[in-house]
Amino acid sequence: MNTPPTKSGPRFDEYIQSDKVRVIDENGENIGVMYTKEAIEQAAGVGLNLVEVSPNADPPVCKFLDVGKYRFEAQKKANLARKSQKTQEIKEIKMRPNIDTHDYDVKMRNVHKFIDNGDKVKITLRFRGREMAHQNLGMDLLKRVQEDTAEDAKVESFPRLEGRQMLMVLSPK
Repeated sequence: MNTPPTKSGPRFDEYIQSDKVRVIDENGENIGVMYTKEAIEQAAGVGLNLVEVSPNADPPVCKFLDVGKYRFEAQKKANLARKSQKTQEIKEIKMRPNIDTHDYDVKMRNVHKFIDNGDKVKITLRFRGREMAHQNLGMDLLKRVQEDTAEDAKVESFPRLEGRQMLMVLSPK
């Protein structure tokens, strides 16, 4: 048998390594299990290639197809999947433990907007000077944020202290 083609994609015709294959004709009818050489000849008789569509099955499933068209359709499907895929970004909101109520409301509006867009939100609470002695205020603030976003978001990483910062990550439900 020949070695498989160097290009990516399905094996076809003489590159199929199995001795026997399950064959499906151009109309989608199951012909049955037959020798690979015989199936290649039948496909050539119809003017098509024998393309391996499910190589992991036992025996592998092959179909009478036009290889170029099959590759084109597969590439088109992959491009469409890549285009419709949403990348999730991490947006950061910075606060201080003694934040004013209006400032807090503005930050929370932004958090809700980011969550609604499908992005993760990292909330950073920075302590300065003597504020480090009152970490409980920071923890209370992050619990308040968690309660305010409970219906839209879930907590991905709970509040933790890293140096002079307390971090929490929220992700959309």
